[in-house]
Amino acid sequence: MRHAMRLQMLQAQLSEVRVAQPIGRISGTHGNVLTVSGLNGVGRIGDRVSISRQSGGPLSAEIVQLSQHDATVIPDGAFDGVALNDRVKIDTQNRIAPNETWLGRIVDPNGEPLDGRPLARGLTSRPLKNSPPPAASRRPLGARMDTGHLVFDTMLPIVRGQRIGLFAGSGVGKSSLMGQLAKHMSADVVVIAMIGERGREVRHFVDEVLGATGMAKAVVVAATSDQSPLVRRRCAWTAMAVAEHFRDEGQSVLFLADSVTRFAEAHREVASAAGEAPVLRGFPASTSHLIMSLCERAGPGGPDQGDITAVFSVLVAGSDMEEPIADVLRGVLDGHVVLDRDIAERGRFPAIDVLRSVSRSLPSAATQAENETIAQVRKLMSVFTQNQMMINAGLYSQGTDQDIDMAIQAWPHLDKTMSLVHEHGCAHSFDQLGLALRRAGVKSTNGRNMRA
Repeated sequence: MRHAMRLQMLQAQLSEVRVAQPIGRISGTHGNVLTVSGLNGVGRIGDRVSISRQSGGPLSAEIVQLSQHDATVIPDGAFDGVALNDRVKIDTQNRIAPNETWLGRIVDPNGEPLDGRPLARGLTSRPLKNSPPPAASRRPLGARMDTGHLVFDTMLPIVRGQRIGLFAGSGVGKSSLMGQLAKHMSADVVVIAMIGERGREVRHFVDEVLGATGMAKAVVVAATSDQSPLVRRRCAWTAMAVAEHFRDEGQSVLFLADSVTRFAEAHREVASAAGEAPVLRGFPASTSHLIMSLCERAGPGGPDQGDITAVFSVLVAGSDMEEPIADVLRGVLDGHVVLDRDIAERGRFPAIDVLRSVSRSLPSAATQAENETIAQVRKLMSVFTQNQMMINAGLYSQGTDQDIDMAIQAWPHLDKTMSLVHEHGCAHSFDQLGLALRRAGVKSTNGRNMRA
């Protein structure tokens, strides 16, 4: 059986070999792009081409613009050594062919291995930019997923097929949180897109954050910050195509993208080189559609498919939630989680600002009793936050307001509980949240000690 499968894979690879290939020639350069004559009749937007340089070896590029007489391509790297009339051939379309053997592997956005071992291709190739399942045939959101974090299992639940945004500045614990979700969330397969990441962080994330346990069911698609914007942008599409492969096989997939901001920045460079004007606070108008089309590919599948539960991280400079990328994502996702630098600086991780975060899976993802607990906790945290300056300054006298007294008493217990990590499921998380309230002596509106 194994030999037959290998033979089928080889046949699939041979079927895409071209006997004859059209050849173009470099006809000019302009900024960071090259113009190629001779391919405008056969080349298509998104086709991969190979440039035979006179020195420095072949150079990969992608067609980004076509005209009546020539094609515009952007190279994947520095195009030193490229000369006029260098040969250009169409290499391949933007397609990959993932399979089960990709689990536990690190690949680049072209589907090539980065861990030094051979990588078998699947029997069927799929485009990097695919259409989502038809809206009318998609299933509703599924059951609540265990995450290993109390704050997600109670206040901000994640259900199968949900898409959430993780909004954070640099150095607030975003990558560590995503690694913990990859290890502990109850999914069959985890696909991680590391877009524009620092080179050393890729190995650190795989070895230290994910570890052998996390990598056993994961596929990591990585494009480092030194690579061309084409490669960095392609990273998100490749990772989503891998996730769609496993979804189509009926599996529950967790998709993690770190980060959508660098994905959008890479697109800005490509679009600017292709002549698109930056009209959205420095980003081209096509950025919104680019992000929304990527997010729509995640979510529940059709009747015979699995689902893609997605976490998209966003880098927000200065915690500006109104910047364009954050604003676009908030409107298209099923929830957003905000990491706060002040919370991180006082040592509470994950540094989630619960009051600024929302899960749109509620209230249906929780029982009536659980929703009452969530509402009571939010009220207590909100009352304390609104009066925190007065409390810290010593201007509040105990007994003046019953709600503030209760919030002061509950705050340290709730703040500590929000950082709990466990492996016992959502029911245990609500038990722990109810225990924190009882320790603080908080009573529900019916006068009894609150229970989850």
